[in-house]
Amino acid sequence: MGLDIRLPIGLMFSLIGLLMTGYGLCTPTAIYERSLGINVNLWWGLVLVVFGGWMLISSLLPEKKK
Repeated sequence: MGLDIRLPIGLMFSLIGLLMTGYGLCTPTAIYERSLGINVNLWWGLVLVVFGGWMLISSLLPEKKK
């Protein structure tokens, strides 16, 4: 059994993504005028949540034997 860092990386990215998504949902849209009205915190938070979830799922799947 080797060192598997997918679990802590998945937890870290999921937590940061949830924080960014929550911040993006709670902030007024006026602060996103410089980014052409795109809620950058919301979209990148969702990307981080998806990546963190993918890492968590891959860490829980059984390894293939060689």
